[in-house]
Amino acid sequence: MATLEGLNTQVMGISGDSLDTVKRFAGEFGITYPLVSDRGGAIKKLYSGERINYLIDKTGTIRLIVRGVPDNRVIIDKIKALGLDK
Repeated sequence: MATLEGLNTQVMGISGDSLDTVKRFAGEFGITYPLVSDRGGAIKKLYSGERINYLIDKTGTIRLIVRGVPDNRVIIDKIKALGLDK
C-alpha cells in the first residue's frame, strides 16, 4: 500500500456495508486509507457490483480496470507506464 501511495495516487475502498461496519473493518485490519460506505448503492450503480479495482486519473478518466483481487505489481507498473506517478 505504501508503494502505491508513494506514486502520487490515492487508494480508496468502497463498501456496501454500513459506516459502523466499515469503521470496524478498518480498525480490525489496520486500514489507514479512506473507506467509503456506499449503503445506498449510488457508487455501485455508477461502476459495478463486483469486486473491481479502478485506476482513475486526476481528471476522472478511468485508465485501468482490474476485476477481482489485483496484483499490485500490475497496477504499479501501469501507473508508471501511464506517467501517473508524477
